[in-house]
Parts: sequence; C-alpha cells; structure tokens
Amino acid sequence: MSDNVTNSPPDPAQPASAQNDPAAHRASRRSLIAFWGTVSRLGLADAILRAGTHALLVALILFLAWGLREFYLLAAPNPAAQAASAATPTPNPLPEELPPFPSLQGALSGVSRKARLHTDVPSRPREVVSTYTVQSGDTLFGIAEKFNLEPETILWSNQLVLADNPHSLRPGQELNILPVDGVYYRWSAGDGLNGVARFFGVNPEDILNYPANNLDPAAIGDFVSPNIEAGAWLVIPHGKRAFVSWSAPAIPLDDPGVASVLGPGSCENVQSGVVGTGAFIWPTDGRAILGYDYVPEANHPGIDIDGEEGDAIYAADNGVIVYAGWNNWGYGNVIVINHANGWQTLYAHLSGYYVTCGQFVFQGNTIGAMGSTGNSTGSHLHFEMMISGVHVNPHDYLP
Repeated sequence: MSDNVTNSPPDPAQPASAQNDPAAHRASRRSLIAFWGTVSRLGLADAILRAGTHALLVALILFLAWGLREFYLLAAPNPAAQAASAATPTPNPLPEELPPFPSLQGALSGVSRKARLHTDVPSRPREVVSTYTVQSGDTLFGIAEKFNLEPETILWSNQLVLADNPHSLRPGQELNILPVDGVYYRWSAGDGLNGVARFFGVNPEDILNYPANNLDPAAIGDFVSPNIEAGAWLVIPHGKRAFVSWSAPAIPLDDPGVASVLGPGSCENVQSGVVGTGAFIWPTDGRAILGYDYVPEANHPGIDIDGEEGDAIYAADNGVIVYAGWNNWGYGNVIVINHANGWQTLYAHLSGYYVTCGQFVFQGNTIGAMGSTGNSTGSHLHFEMMISGVHVNPHDYLP
C-alpha cells in the first residue's frame, strides 16, 4: 500500500532542492510556522506587518515616479531634432506664373481726410487778458462762471463799458476777461506804484511781477515815479475796490436834495408826518425773481421781481415820497420812500409813477407801474431796502 500524498504547486520561495523533496518542504513550513508563532508570542507580529506594508507602499510610489519620468522623457520634443528640421525647411513649390498684384489707385482715390470742426484744447491757466463779445441771454454771473472768475472781476475790468452796473450788459459789447480775479487798471501820469497798490489792497510786487503786465523790474526805477507809460492797462491780481454806486443814497426827510445828482426825480422840500410800521409787504403781486437777486458783491443791492409791463407797484410800508422821476444812471423811472423810522425803499425801472415829491403814502397804495426803463433787458421791478443808510437783503424782511 502506498501513502496518500496531496500534490501541490512548487513554492517559488523555497530552493529547488526543497521544492523537489516533499519531506524538506514540510519541514520548512513547520519551521516557518514555529518562527511566526514565536514572533506572535513576543508581540512583534503587528509591527512586522505594518513595516512590511509601509515598505511595499514606498516601493510602489518609487516605481510610479520612475514610470512617469520615463514617459515625459519620451514625450518631450527633441531640441536638436527641431533645430535640424528648422535649418532645412522644405521649400514650397512656386506656381509657374504669379497672379498680377491688384492696383491700389482706385482704393486710394476713395479715401478722404476730413478736418475736425472741433478741437479739444486741454485746460490750462490763461496768462493774458482776452476779450469776450456779449451774446443774447448772457448775464454777469454766467460770463463770470464761463471764465472761472468772480462777477465783480467782470465789473472791475470793464468799468468804462458797464459802469459798475450789471444791468448795463448788452449783446455785442466787448468785455475784457482777466486771467485772474482782480482789477484792470489804466495807468495815469503821476501814479505811483506804492499808491496804486495800496488803493487796491495789494503789494507793489504783485503788480510788478505779474506776467500779463510785461513789466521789467530792472527798468521800473523808483516806485514813487516808476517808468510805466501813461495809458498802459495793468492787471492788479486779487485787487479790490469800492463800486461806483448809481443807486439812491439814504435820502433824509430834512434834506432830500442830496439826491439831485441822480437826476430830475429829486425833491427839494418834503414834510414828515407818516411813519412806517416796520413790517413790509411785497411791492408786487408776483414774487418770482427774474435775472439778478440780491448780490452786493456784484454791485446789485436789490432784487429783480418778474412781472408784465404795467403791473401795479405797491408801497411796501407807510412813508413819504423823497424821489419820484427819472434817474440818469440806469435805473429809469424811480420812486424812493422814506419811512421815517430809519427805513427806506426804492422802486426802479417803472413804466410810470403815480406819486409826487412829499406825498404821504400808506402800505399797499399803488404808487406806479412795472416797466423796463433805464438799463433793463425786460419788464421787472428792481426793489431795494435800506436801514440806517445800509442796504439789506429784502428776502430777510418780506413775508
């Protein structure tokens, strides 16, 4: 009888002699099992398994890295081969006969260059005095804003044209436009640089060194009698002066003749007797402001109330008429009421007046009609208020 033997595949981990000898193979397995049992009893089995797993993982990563490197080296272009290929390009065969080159004559003849009607000039400081022709619809404030100037500068640089009166503005007038806020002054024989500078509130050097004046400091000489030609126009940068006022001054009841310089509407003798209440009403039915408001800085010490030719004008408070008639300085037909309590009111550009010198009037009485006489560009009432000889803003006292 023979023993039952189970055939199994050869173990590659065993040497060839052990694989061919079943007894040696069984002995080797028993030794391995005994060794692993000893390791387990010592508690080292788990540590050996973990170490083996980690070693296998590291080996796998290294193998993948090596494989990727080989792949990229094979896929990367060969610079030497590219250079050789570029050095010997394959020529493209040319056709036996090239097509004719199209003529550009017709295309060029159809291209035209159009001139720009508007040129954008970069904003930069002006350095010389320029001129501006007044257009229809212009106002003193609009012109000043156009050139980034204060309205008083427009008046101070055009005294011969506007006479310090904003209502004198007319289309077609040519105005001087200064490059800076200030005064335009015509030099007179006998003027001194110190005196002129002091009058306008600046230093002599401000006038002497201003570029637009074209003055040579080395040739000026003595400031008391400088070498400046009479009639020369000079910019007084940031200079100021008092306005020439054509409005009625304070006209006292005991001497109304002080207003005779204004025109034939002045009174000679009046009597007191009616005193104002000190509370005022609007002198017109309408209250809309047309044109100029109260702007003393622009020599406009009143408000311009809109209305139609012939609209009724009312006494703003009780008082005595101290001026009634024509004003020679641009106000047209004017009425002035002294209210006998320090207050005085003025009504200008009237188309007609219904009162006489010395007449007593009461608040709300109709004293005239709205118009556009004198320096006026449309029907309106120019209305002023004074207290103790000082102009005040009517908006502060009318209801």
